[in-house]
Amino acid sequence: MGDDGQLAALLDEQAAFYRAVAPEYDDHALPFAGGGEPAQALDAFRPAGSVLELACGPGTWTPQLLRHATDVTAVDASAEMLGIASSRVGAAPVRFLQGDLFTWHPDRRYDVVFFGFWLSHVPAERSTSFWSLVDDCLQPDGRVFFVDDWHRTEEELIEGEDSPVVQRRLTDGTAYRIVKIPHQPADLERQLARIGWSINVHSISGPYYWGSGTRTQPA
Repeated sequence: MGDDGQLAALLDEQAAFYRAVAPEYDDHALPFAGGGEPAQALDAFRPAGSVLELACGPGTWTPQLLRHATDVTAVDASAEMLGIASSRVGAAPVRFLQGDLFTWHPDRRYDVVFFGFWLSHVPAERSTSFWSLVDDCLQPDGRVFFVDDWHRTEEELIEGEDSPVVQRRLTDGTAYRIVKIPHQPADLERQLARIGWSINVHSISGPYYWGSGTRTQPA
């Protein structure tokens, strides 16, 4: 993806896109709005205790986490997204924090770390450090759950199908480059195993997948 400066510029542009798209985020979302099989899988997982939600966006998943959690800490780089998310949960026990997940560090550990539609936006060059962050966020017996998709349209593939970079547009036509890696569940599961995670990744209807698990236990 080029040198560190080019990658940093791309990630800045990605963050700018999510700040700008916040008011119209739901207009661009794929048509399942947090329901269906991923939501059922999350309920079966039961994210109990203290839960950390990374890249919470406009709070699509936060109310569902609150059905099981004692409390939720929700982190996002966009103040605009956090404002929308806060309005969705009212007086619920949620602590909202603004932070860039490529530089942010937790101030405590959690029983569960959850992220919805974020992993595909983490470039390969930052994958290991991102999972180190997840490790730093978890209690020794902590668990992880994520949901994502591999959907990319032909119009988005401005650098070709083999590139992780796509172009997204606002309703007014303004274009931004972002990272969108089309992870395949079996490959992702193997990648995570190589860096010390025991995560089962499940393919479900349409372009969606979800994963859950823990750190790899010592032999």
